[in-house]
Amino acid sequence: MTKSSQSFEFESWDEKKERAVKIVKKLMKMYPRGTMEKILHGDPYFTLIRCIISQRNRDEVTDRVSKILFKKYPTMEALAAAKAEEIQALLKENGVGLWKTKGRWIVEASRILLEKYRGKVPDTLEELVKLPGIGRKCANIVLAYGFGKQAIPVDTHVHRISKRLGLAPPKSSPEKVEEHLKELIPKELWIYVNHAMVDHGKTICKPIGPKCGECPLNQLCPYAKGLIKEEDIKGKSSTKKKKNA
Repeated sequence: MTKSSQSFEFESWDEKKERAVKIVKKLMKMYPRGTMEKILHGDPYFTLIRCIISQRNRDEVTDRVSKILFKKYPTMEALAAAKAEEIQALLKENGVGLWKTKGRWIVEASRILLEKYRGKVPDTLEELVKLPGIGRKCANIVLAYGFGKQAIPVDTHVHRISKRLGLAPPKSSPEKVEEHLKELIPKELWIYVNHAMVDHGKTICKPIGPKCGECPLNQLCPYAKGLIKEEDIKGKSSTKKKKNA
């Protein structure tokens, strides 16, 4: 993997690794979740279905609709036996975007899990991405939040913040951002990256109008120091439609 690109070469790789660890540990203090149990959803299947619902949805919608869905269809067997039209109607009634596709994915994924995996959610990225509606981001979410495995899901917050922090080249795809983060950050800290950066992205490092002046990371952040500009980050890789969630 290329470890440098233009406007990414303001420090050595070893210096970048040292800075990355400082950033993650500071984020963990800024956005604590207490015990590991508070980070995990604890149920791989619930996490998987929730992730399908979450795509292009706000968290509050995802949380509400997931509870409604599992109250009516509490098991994998119940969802696998449901008609796709039933799930689509439930999602549509509760304001979920892409309800038609997601409803079909939920039923199909449940059936495949029962038939091919004997009712068990696979615990490898390679198998998870074979399921309908599960791209690399969702697969990593299931691994991290469902199984407690060390993984780094790269959602829109992680994608944006990693580039602003200079932890990935400005024009990197989400997959390349994940690769850089995994090389820079010790594996035992991977599981904290997503939840901490999501919280940071919602409160301080927002897409528009980031609060750099009050950010506790500003002394570690090349974006806050003017070494990386917003126009460096915005480009084909950040604006084109993503194929996988």
